This record gives sequence, structure tokens and C-alpha cells, in this order.
Amino acid sequence: MAEVREVSNSNGNHPSAKPAVEVFAVYGVEPEVQAYAMAKYSRSALSMKESLKEISSQKAEKFLNTFYFQYGHRSIADLAHIAMAVEKLSILAAIAVADETRWDGQERSTRYQDFKKSGYYTPEFGGDTEAQKLYRETISGLFAEYEALSEKMFVYLASITPKPEEMKQDAYERTLRARAFDFSRYLLPLSANTSLGQIVNARTLETQIARLLSHTHKEVRHLGELLKAAALDPAYNVNRESLTKLVGEIRAISPELAVRAEQELLREVRVAPTLVKYADPNGYEIETRRELRQAAAEFMKNAAIDSAPAVDLLDQDDLEVELATTLIYQHSHYSYRQIRETMRAAGDALRREIIDLGLRHRGKHDELLRAFHAGQQFRFDILMDIGGFRDMHRHRRCVQIEQEFTTKHGYDVPEELEAAGARTNYESTMQRTANAVERLGKSGGVEAEEEAHYAIPLGFRKRTLFKMDFAEALYISELRSGPAGHFSYRNVAYAMYEAVAKKYPVIAKYFRVTDVREPVDLLKR
Repeated sequence: MAEVREVSNSNGNHPSAKPAVEVFAVYGVEPEVQAYAMAKYSRSALSMKESLKEISSQKAEKFLNTFYFQYGHRSIADLAHIAMAVEKLSILAAIAVADETRWDGQERSTRYQDFKKSGYYTPEFGGDTEAQKLYRETISGLFAEYEALSEKMFVYLASITPKPEEMKQDAYERTLRARAFDFSRYLLPLSANTSLGQIVNARTLETQIARLLSHTHKEVRHLGELLKAAALDPAYNVNRESLTKLVGEIRAISPELAVRAEQELLREVRVAPTLVKYADPNGYEIETRRELRQAAAEFMKNAAIDSAPAVDLLDQDDLEVELATTLIYQHSHYSYRQIRETMRAAGDALRREIIDLGLRHRGKHDELLRAFHAGQQFRFDILMDIGGFRDMHRHRRCVQIEQEFTTKHGYDVPEELEAAGARTNYESTMQRTANAVERLGKSGGVEAEEEAHYAIPLGFRKRTLFKMDFAEALYISELRSGPAGHFSYRNVAYAMYEAVAKKYPVIAKYFRVTDVREPVDLLKR
């Protein structure tokens, strides 16, 4: 009879007993090698330390080529986490880069940084020189008005907000300038340069690259190429300068030892040379987008866009109705409710034809389109300014179905502009810009309409469908209604709470929201 040994995970009573559980952090391992070592837990009895000693980069590549690409074990890529910086991209492109449900990152803040010197992205407009000239004039004008409004709002806020005696002058001015940027950011164009950092696993990076390579905008497709190259090429080594100096000091003592030191300390590291090498444009996404755009135009037949509330908590739908409505919603500028009304009258056959369009081109390893993430209890159709949407966009636990940028929904006008004497100039600037965007969209070039988006200021409204569970609805309402937040998303968050409270009054008491109608201390962050 085989001997059965009891293994304890604690010290026990025996004086010589050692703990069976070992916990340690791992440092200095390349992302793909680390992923391989962790994946070996399911295929080997080796410990992490033993696996890491055994693995070379060549072994990792062979393993990943077998299990990741041939067998589709994509969960292995979840174990390789990669830090990347993306700098001097447009705000429009940054929104596209960050549009991942499994994404961790930070972007430049429009509240704490002055964007007037950041520069901007310029599309080609098919070589149309008149369009390029109009574009440059429009963007330059927006930045000039952005700078002027920043200063005007700072002066106004200072006039109504006395400095407390205990507060230092520089802290007082810094705080009010941040508040002033909350207003002037409405004039920032989507072309304005920004920067972001992201930490993602290799699976997310692979799908992100494929999605960007399939995008409607040329700048974003180019970013997909750059992200792929950054994963395949040698990574930036923050310690390289100091290590090079150390190798030089070793060489002065021992040239032979310096050769070994250089090989170990200064070797090039590639963060994901295997896991993203096959990331290519996604034909499923490209073809489906083309067909659904046409279907949406034919389905809605150029109907006028009905007025809709800024925040609309939708009723439950049959699954077929929700799927078909969402697929059309993403490729139009109509509210969900308006599309659904038409969809319900369309009949089963047409609804199923639209659903089929969303699945027809799906390949063997393609994930379903985001529109198929359906069935959530809380679905909010939200129409808000682009700047406020960028803040709401950070909530990854909910499904977000975005419509394209447009000037069709008009723009927001912060009420404080009137008191500051800035409203008239602001509105004339926004209307002038809307006219320019329309002209640019009709200029030369196959992507003129998409390229015109870059001239749209953040104050124009954008429609997005947010799907979530109760916990996320409560979390967003509580967090985003706080007094330190931007007034745009505070209003949206509070409207979300009010919509839930009206529909489910029994659970309203569990929301710890801040009433946005209460006065805000501008000096408190």
C-alpha cells in the first residue's frame, strides 16, 4: 500500500517543521519568459525559481509558438505584462488607444496641464491645399481662444473666490488655474497632442494592435504599427547609462570580465517578440464595419435625429432587439431609443439579417464584436461633451458602445461663461468651427470625413451607450458626482443616479452621491 504523506501549510508543532507555502515577488524577468514560467505551473511540477532557471528566451519562443499560436492558449499572454509609453499622439488617437476593457493607463490631464504649447496632428486631406489651409486656420484659432478663455476664466474665478489667509499664493493660483482649464478645455480640438502610458498584458496588446491597424483613421492605424514595432524591437532601458558606466569601470580592471558584464547587463530586451508578431489588421472588424455602416444608413433612411435626454436609462429588450439595435447604434448618430422604436417595427427577418451582418465575417479566433456584449440590467444612452466622455471612458467594468465624433449634436455651454463675459465669443468660435468641420468633411481625399474629426473641439457632444451591472452604476454615480470632479461628468453621474432612483426607488437610499446642485468650494480638490 502506497504511503500517504500529510503536507501542512503552516509551521505546526514540530520544532523542525518549515512552512510549505512560499510567497515571493519576481523582478528582472522579460515579460514573455515570465509568462512561460507561470504557464508551466499547469504543465510541470517545477517551482517558479526552477522554471526561470531552466528557461531561455529561445525555449520561451518555441513554447509560445506551439501553445499560443497553434493551440490558441491565449490565456498565456495574460501573464506577460508590458509597460509602454505613447507620446505626441492626438487626443482622438488616445481615445482609440485606451478603448480596451482590459487596459490600465494614464493620459495627460486637461485640468492640470496647459495644452497651448502641445502642438497638434495634421491630416493630409488627400493633398487638398485649401482644406489643409482651412484646417490649420481653424486649429490655430481654437488654440488662441483656448489660451484667452483660460486667462479670462482664471480672472473671473479669482474675483469670486477670495484667497484664505492660511493658503499660499502659488497654491491658490494653481488651484484656480486648474479650475479655469475645466472651462477652456471645451475649446481644445481632438487634434491636440497628448501623451499616455499603459500597462497591459500581451493578449490585450495583441488585440489592441489589431484593432488599431483596422481603424478608420490613418493616424491610429500608424499607431498600431508603432505599438507592434515597440513590442518587437529592443525596449528602452532606464538603467542603460549607469550600467554602461559600470561596464567601463569593470573594463579598466578586467577586459575579459567586462565582456561578460556587457553581455549580461547591456543585452537588448524585447518585451513581446513572439506574442504580438502575428497581430495584423482584423478583417472581421473592417468588413463588418463597412457592411453595418451601409445597413445603418439604409435602415434609418436619413430620418431626422430626435431630441433625447442627456442620460437615458433604457428598459429591458428581447435579446434579438438589443443586439440588432446596438449594431445599428454604433454606426449612426441616433439615440438608442429612436433606433429601437424603428427596430421593433422592422420584424424578425430584418433584425436577424442585421445580427447576421455582425457575425458573417467572424474568423476562427476572432472575439465577438463589443456590440454582442449584451444582457446587462443597466444600460444608459449618454449624450455628453467629448471632454466629459474622456473621463467616463475610464470606467472599464462597463461595456461602452461608441458612436463616431460629430458636430450634429451641438455643443455644451458652461453656464459660468455668461457671468465671466465669455459666452458670446465662445459660441461664435464653436459655430465657426462647426462650419469649418462640415467644409473639411466634404473636401478631397477618401478619408476626408474622418480627417475632419480632428478639428472638432471637446465641447461638442458625443453619444455612447454604457452597459453595466448595479454595482458599477452605483460606483460611477458615487465617484463621479463628487465635488472635486469636473462639472460635466458630475451632472451625468447625478442624472444616472436619479434615473436609477426613479426606476428602483427602494435601492436609491444605498447611493452615496453628492447633490450637484449644492455649492462647490473651488479651492478644495
